[in-house]
Amino acid sequence: MTTTPAPAAAKSPAPPPRSVLLDPAFLRLWAGTTASGLATWALPFVLGLAVLHRDLGAAGLGLVLAARTAGFLAAVTVGGVLADRHSRRAVVLWSALAAAAAAPLLAAGLGRSLVLMTFAAALAGAGQGACRPAFQALTAETVEPARRQQANAALTMAVRGSTLAGPTLTALLAAFLDVRTLLLGIGALWLVAALAPGKGGVVARASEAAPGAEAAAPEAASGSAAATSEKASGTPAPDAVSPSAAAADSAAAPSVRTGFRAEFLDGIREARRHPWFLAGLAALVAVIALGYSATSVALPLISRDRYGTEWVLAAAMTAYTVGALVGALVIARLRPRSQGWAAFAGLGAYGVAPLSLMLPVHPAVVVAAYAVAGVGIELFNVPWFTATQREVAPDKLARVSSLDFLVSYGLAPVGLALIAPAIGHFGVTPVLAVCAAACFLVPAAAALVPTARHFARTAPVEERAG
Repeated sequence: MTTTPAPAAAKSPAPPPRSVLLDPAFLRLWAGTTASGLATWALPFVLGLAVLHRDLGAAGLGLVLAARTAGFLAAVTVGGVLADRHSRRAVVLWSALAAAAAAPLLAAGLGRSLVLMTFAAALAGAGQGACRPAFQALTAETVEPARRQQANAALTMAVRGSTLAGPTLTALLAAFLDVRTLLLGIGALWLVAALAPGKGGVVARASEAAPGAEAAAPEAASGSAAATSEKASGTPAPDAVSPSAAAADSAAAPSVRTGFRAEFLDGIREARRHPWFLAGLAALVAVIALGYSATSVALPLISRDRYGTEWVLAAAMTAYTVGALVGALVIARLRPRSQGWAAFAGLGAYGVAPLSLMLPVHPAVVVAAYAVAGVGIELFNVPWFTATQREVAPDKLARVSSLDFLVSYGLAPVGLALIAPAIGHFGVTPVLAVCAAACFLVPAAAALVPTARHFARTAPVEERAG
């Protein structure tokens, strides 16, 4: 006698993931990151007001801002190592508190001691630099992988929104408050950045017990095949060790505290494991040191000499920020199948900005080109940050992120220092032509690097199944 098995109950569809904007832990992180971004942007603007009020000279302004940049570059690598060695939350706390402490020192030195202001600016830059990689790693601890792209888009929208609304807000406050009070307000923003974020989600850390946790499952099949091939041939197959196995070996090894230099070099070795990351850094160098620097120098000149008005300068920079906001909105929900190629295409779109400055076009074309460049830069930034948080080993994430910020911020002053003499020697148009070509060609070449198509060592499961 046979029996007919009872039909299996239909599985109810899984509920859609809750928006990251409803997560209290992320909202705390968002508030802290937004406060730090607003404080970072506001300091040069407020110091510029001090120059207008004759509390600070132009040479003094340059020295103070240079000291802040030097402090940032010196601390960003240290912050990356410390954030991987200790609690990311603690690194954010102490680095932001250091930046907050610099604000009253700046206010005390204003109009009295340029030496004190220079020291305080270096301290503010060091706090800013140390907290940036820690914030990146804390994002990975707070938000689970499925919602990180939305989270990174929300964070970048907050920064861009601050850049857009900040000048108007600061100008309104300056009508009622003096420069010293505004500097103390910057310190208050850093206090928010220090105290607002939480410790990071335990669930997010558990889901990433191994480097590249999201990629571990797709790599399991290829890892098994590699192991079979190794048994048959007697020689180890390249890249046969999966990330999870590497993490297990790392966890089993005795914990020995290495020196700072060794830990930083370990972060560089981790970055070299990801060819797409190195290719992205090279593309960023081209766009920032050449494209962004060239347009920063050329746009004011062309706005004045070709169009005879400062309106083009203001409208183009506003359009760039608005375009970046639009790009962040789009990429918060867009999931390209080849996210790496799409991101590099967005980065290469910055080339339309120097291209528009080369040609005698209507001012509206220049403004539209800057809007396109703004959209493209966020189509790159958000997937770039998300892929770094996904693919890099969690215990090395802050160090790898510090390399990103070191290149991004470190080469911008170098590009600005070289572009101005080049324009004076060769002229605006040839320099813009070279920079536009670099913006188009270097990201295109970076997209050809292995693993660049998906910003991952392996293609997504649905891509390989297809």
